[in-house]
Amino acid sequence: MEKKQTALLVSIANIFCFIISFFSIFPFSISAPSHNYSDALTKSLLYFEAQRSGRLPYNQRVTWRDNSGLMDGLEQGVDLVGGYYDAGDHVKFGLPMAFTVTMLSWSVIEYGEYIANVGELEHAIEAIKWGTDYFIKAHTSPHVLWAEVGDGDTDHYCWQRPEDMTTSRQAYKIDENHPGSDLAGETAAAMAAASIVFKKTNPHYSHLLLHHAQQLFEFGDNYRGKYDESMGVAKNYYTSVSGYNDELLWAAMWLHKATNNQRYLTYVIDNAHLFGGVGWSITEFSWDVKFAGIQVLATQLLIDEKHMKHKHILEQYQSKADYYICSCLNKNNGTKHNVAYTPGGLIYIRQWNNMQYVSSGAFLTMLYSDLLTKSNRKELKCHGGEVTPQDLLQFSKSQVDYILGSNPLNMSYLVGFGPKFPSRVHHRGASIVSYRENKGFIGCTQGYDNWYGSSDPNPNIVVGALVGGPNHNDEFTDKRGNYMQTEACTYNTAPLIGIFAKLSYLENTVLHASY
Repeated sequence: MEKKQTALLVSIANIFCFIISFFSIFPFSISAPSHNYSDALTKSLLYFEAQRSGRLPYNQRVTWRDNSGLMDGLEQGVDLVGGYYDAGDHVKFGLPMAFTVTMLSWSVIEYGEYIANVGELEHAIEAIKWGTDYFIKAHTSPHVLWAEVGDGDTDHYCWQRPEDMTTSRQAYKIDENHPGSDLAGETAAAMAAASIVFKKTNPHYSHLLLHHAQQLFEFGDNYRGKYDESMGVAKNYYTSVSGYNDELLWAAMWLHKATNNQRYLTYVIDNAHLFGGVGWSITEFSWDVKFAGIQVLATQLLIDEKHMKHKHILEQYQSKADYYICSCLNKNNGTKHNVAYTPGGLIYIRQWNNMQYVSSGAFLTMLYSDLLTKSNRKELKCHGGEVTPQDLLQFSKSQVDYILGSNPLNMSYLVGFGPKFPSRVHHRGASIVSYRENKGFIGCTQGYDNWYGSSDPNPNIVVGALVGGPNHNDEFTDKRGNYMQTEACTYNTAPLIGIFAKLSYLENTVLHASY
């Protein structure tokens, strides 16, 4: 009897030790705040349906939206119906739209298995295809890409539902005489990344996307220039501050990933110094500044022996990727080399729509955690100390948990998630009674008079939108006119798709291990 009891105690002790060791590997402590990441993922994908322009499909789930922008491109004799509105307004801006699709695709490429586990892979792929279908339409010939529909100035004079639009829908393009290497490069990156997503399930479509991506890259590389200098209408809204070198490297990197064609990798290697790929030490990753993303992709290549002939340059890219990751964890030497945090622990880059840098930063740190685990390095040596894959995973989780409500205000900044979230989002369609409920025309100024200034919550909840977020002191004012904090953008939410899926998987793994 004693032997049986002893054996039982040893077995219990072994199980307990296994659980403790598991929790040390995956840093989800019992006391740590946790959220329903699967629910957050499901809701995030609904947001892209709320941002759809064009004729909505039969399976549209966001039912307060209806068809809009059905004559886009008509004046120019081209079909530009479809695509996404980038934020709370109704201009279709090509550069942020393309970055959104690149990040959605990257999420599926890295974490598609986990997205499928939650049952959301089909919706994620639909979100990508809504964008790429539009890019195919917009790329009307090898050296012509329609870059924008509508303009920010006239659009901002009106507060209307997209279904009622009376503002200008003039379309603007880049071509040989009006180059836009940054826009062409980002759109090429989006289509190349998406081609990987569709490679097995829809090979014909994948090949079509790759064909467009290759043409756009050649166009952007051969006819160089900044898109916002060719079409000034974009300058006040999505100025290409970083220029086009990062987008050309970004496009080449994604084309190499999609085709395994060495000429694209040679481009990335040969232009590493000239284009700043191994020169710029960056502390942000965004729709405008792609260097950190390029550097992480280059670091991934070091795992594969076949790329060792480029080891010297790839390690320089890796050094800059390390710098970005160390900056996120405040492990670089000196404050100017690190990102700032709010007192509550949120990455803080700048006042306007800060959450875009939080979601993109959380994505890259999670990816780097995986990268370190797969590589021979196992840890990152920052100036302020060593960083493990677990540290990076915990950091990414801390940023996501802040977004979902673990913050000084106990507010979720992902709209529709949790008991408390922004209810007066700066979003025209959400702030006015649904067109499906009231088809009566609402004019340009009528929206301002009756809806914009109202203190009531929005009649429609734009579920899954990640708003601009709190200020540097974790303060947030939920007012429709406070657009720096209450407006959401597609590229805020896009990087969260993969993160939510991975965290959901890890939490379920830990949960099962504890039983």
